[in-house]
Amino acid sequence: MKLTHFDDEGKARMVDVSEKPLTQRDAVAKGSVYMKPETIRLIKDRQISKGDVLGVARVAGIMAAKKTSELIPMCHSLNITSVNIDFDIDEDKNKVDIKTTVRIVGQTGVEMEALTAASAAALTIYDMCKAVDKEMVISDIMLMEKRGGKSGEFKRKIKK
Repeated sequence: MKLTHFDDEGKARMVDVSEKPLTQRDAVAKGSVYMKPETIRLIKDRQISKGDVLGVARVAGIMAAKKTSELIPMCHSLNITSVNIDFDIDEDKNKVDIKTTVRIVGQTGVEMEALTAASAAALTIYDMCKAVDKEMVISDIMLMEKRGGKSGEFKRKIKK
């Protein structure tokens, strides 16, 4: 398989997608933030002094998805049609799971936008809670699935 972000001389380049057809494309990414049980309780009870942690993290993730091309050098600027961010508080494992779903009708995929949204949401949770828990760990940021485009569908096989 050939890497597409390099020309024949090995120089970095942005891929030309102008000849690709417009298709609906979706990507789902996830990540987790592990923390102390007390931090989970403070988030659930909305007692973090900086405010509604998950509400702010949701907005940060949406904003990050829209700004991905400004952060990742070879990403195209996209007209994103939808960004959804969901959180699941897992008290048994002392973590907040983040799931991002990004959609466009375009000529290139939105995997990087979904991953960037998950990363920014996780970083925002860390930022808002670091005063009470500096030992938080951001982990497991990964693409879960993607649909659309020439490469078709991808769905991560989860090992249990």
